[in-house]
Amino acid sequence: MANPPPRYPRDMHGYGATPPQANWPGGAKLAIQIVLNYEEGGENNVLHGDAASEAFLSEIVGAHPWPGQRHWNKESLYEYGARAGFWRLHRLFTEMALPVTVYGVATALARSPAQVAAMKDAGWEIASHGLKWIDYKDFSPEDERAHMEEAIRLHTEVVGERPRGWYTGRCSEYTVKLAAAEGGFDYVADSYADDLPYWVRFDERNQLIIPYTLDANDMRFATVQGFNAGEQFESYMRDSFDALYAEGQAGAPKMLSIGLHCRLIGRPGRIMALRRFLDYAQGHADIWFARRRDIARHWAQTHPACGTNEIPSKMEKAAFVNAYGSIFEHSPWVAERAFELELGPAHDNAEGLTNALCRAFRAGSRDARLSVLRTHPDLAGKLALAKRLTADSTAEQASAGLDALTDAERNTFTRLNSTYTEKHGFPFIIAVRDHTKATILTAFERRIANDTEAEFAEACAQVERIAYHRLATLLPRDAYAQH
Repeated sequence: MANPPPRYPRDMHGYGATPPQANWPGGAKLAIQIVLNYEEGGENNVLHGDAASEAFLSEIVGAHPWPGQRHWNKESLYEYGARAGFWRLHRLFTEMALPVTVYGVATALARSPAQVAAMKDAGWEIASHGLKWIDYKDFSPEDERAHMEEAIRLHTEVVGERPRGWYTGRCSEYTVKLAAAEGGFDYVADSYADDLPYWVRFDERNQLIIPYTLDANDMRFATVQGFNAGEQFESYMRDSFDALYAEGQAGAPKMLSIGLHCRLIGRPGRIMALRRFLDYAQGHADIWFARRRDIARHWAQTHPACGTNEIPSKMEKAAFVNAYGSIFEHSPWVAERAFELELGPAHDNAEGLTNALCRAFRAGSRDARLSVLRTHPDLAGKLALAKRLTADSTAEQASAGLDALTDAERNTFTRLNSTYTEKHGFPFIIAVRDHTKATILTAFERRIANDTEAEFAEACAQVERIAYHRLATLLPRDAYAQH
């Protein structure tokens, strides 16, 4: 059995140059989403059955795990987040009447009933941050799934309802697929790939992704090359706000995520910077502060997942060639060769698939490319008169009015077609959708005088341009294609 063609799973295209209009409620120019990570009591600790102490995200930058031992200082730094930092942040957010999404580690929530009650009383969303605040990179998919299922069970027991959002954070390559397969999450946040929500497809399920942030995040107080003072964090958040707000005013609203941790931003020397930023943001019109589940609900209603079938990079070969074999006129070999390339999500739009088909075309021999040129019909020629053009060619020629020529115009095209073909050995080819009847005739007259090699190169370029126009009627141009 032949090996399947290579497929590249990463999406390097996304929304491309023209992201969708977010249509935030009230015409907001920017959606701001505050995440409070609640991890205290769920971190690595031998008391929790872990092999070593925690070493991540605290005032002890560069700490190392202590195998088999408790790290008293590290534990107390985490405890500060639950005992003091949380309540300082709770007072701030409730005073300012700001909605919050909590990423709650299930075992941490279970060890903090008073904090959970306060979150619920404030109307905050409590999403799942996994079972434990540990690294899942070396877990098997089966073991990670078991932890996910236990996290949902424990979260539901502690909070009173199952989580509708998921963020592992220290995730594996399987995390997002496992969360999508679980089937109960309105969104998954284990991505940093965009400034807007987007859909991904796993098997038969579309999953909404609401990207998170590692830059507008107080974790950088606890990392190398991070923030040393509150004003640095405030300045970074202001700059992020200003850039995205300007984009929103220009007609392309985005989402700004702010990532916080009780034990970090909850310190007295940092929280005033957060307050100043929030005052600054609230001082602007047309801002939507929202919980992640509110954003998920809005996006699902405004930008529902697209069709689930006929995605180029996921097609079987026969379906692919059937769908795109006529893009290069009567030359299915181009699509057959393109199918064997390393296709991926970036090829599931008009620009991307055009590039793949053009690569296959350009890799063909000169004779093979010449055969493609010779399959193209004359402009306003005998095949057009006999209505024997392909549907694509018929529509293209009609778009420039070549189906409604006067007798004099038709005679001119006939003369030019004959002269051009006799000189160059292939018909005159031009992407008529880029032209009017007048500019086509001007180009025709000019190009007849070219030498044949120059015209061969120009005709090939025009064939590629025609391919793009044809694909643009079948696929999104720059909008995100479903996977």
